[in-house]
Amino acid sequence: MLRRTFVKDLAVLASVAATADNSHFAAARNSPSDDITAAHIPRWRGFNLQGRFPWPDHPYDGPAFDEFDFATMGEWGFDFARLPLSYWVWGSRDDWTLIREEPLKQIDRAVDLGKQHNVHININFHRIPGYCINQRELEPADLFTGTTPQREKALNAAKFHWQAFARRYKGIPNRQLSFDLINEPPKMRSYEGALEERYVEIVNALVRAIREIDPNRLIFADGMNIGQAPVVGIMNLGLVQSTRGYQPKAISHYTATWVPKDEFETFNPPTWPLTDDHGQVWDRSYLQRVYVDLYKVITDKGVQVHVGEWGCFNKTPHEVALAWMTDCLAVWKQAGWGNSLWNLRGAFGVMDSERADVTYEDFKGHKLDRKMLELLRNA
Repeated sequence: MLRRTFVKDLAVLASVAATADNSHFAAARNSPSDDITAAHIPRWRGFNLQGRFPWPDHPYDGPAFDEFDFATMGEWGFDFARLPLSYWVWGSRDDWTLIREEPLKQIDRAVDLGKQHNVHININFHRIPGYCINQRELEPADLFTGTTPQREKALNAAKFHWQAFARRYKGIPNRQLSFDLINEPPKMRSYEGALEERYVEIVNALVRAIREIDPNRLIFADGMNIGQAPVVGIMNLGLVQSTRGYQPKAISHYTATWVPKDEFETFNPPTWPLTDDHGQVWDRSYLQRVYVDLYKVITDKGVQVHVGEWGCFNKTPHEVALAWMTDCLAVWKQAGWGNSLWNLRGAFGVMDSERADVTYEDFKGHKLDRKMLELLRNA
């Protein structure tokens, strides 16, 4: 168990003396002449992988990530795995200065598995000190809307945790590893105003903190409005912007109880194309507008975009889901964007999705949605 003791308070957190590079990765060093930069990234395609870490009410003593997932992705020709992580795994919401070594070894293992199976690893802080898109209220201080001391405390803690990761993985080439700063910053009514300014401030601070340790690390930043809108204020930072592919929610999250009701365009049974309650027709041309054209303000300036999450909940009829997915993939491919499905195995995935209207194929003990898999492989 590693614990940092600070002089004064968390305001000086980011300046605490660094520990040595993780010896496990010490032999791997960036080669700037041939490594990937944010100016041009591959059209990475793959899946989000949710690791199984022990929790007080869910004890677990196995590996957090299954090699089967990485090996299968590589076998199928996919090359990207986004790991949405919670800092609670290695830290504590009650003590933001705490970092535990053992859980980090499980993340090390995922990085190793990615290298073995030619799958790029994208480490994302799905829950960062002071914020999570899910159950945000469980954080002791809010990174975005707390008081000024609370915001500063959360930001310094976030910098501290990202610097620990930067130090741990320093030298791992960008072709193998990247960082994704914060999952889905808060929804806002417009793309202007204090909340966007705060997000720009946070991103700038986290990027500076990481680059103090590892100047060459490839960094992703999620878009505004829960990942769905470009962030003009960070264009000059040399980042990839990570967007989402969940529109319309009436298709992607039909009957999902965790999505606020005001995000659904209609509650009518899904069809594709879809006409929402305002008479708007959602089809491939409209997806082009809400996905790709919206981002031209940054892509015209050379900023690279990747679809960090997307997918369709298992309650949407399968044929409707596939038709919608076909059009999503078509507009992203034309734009040159890669994508990362949520998830590989589970309710949004190509395996073990428990859809009632799919004839599954047995694949190494798992139920495979062959139609969805081939759609993804061929896009």
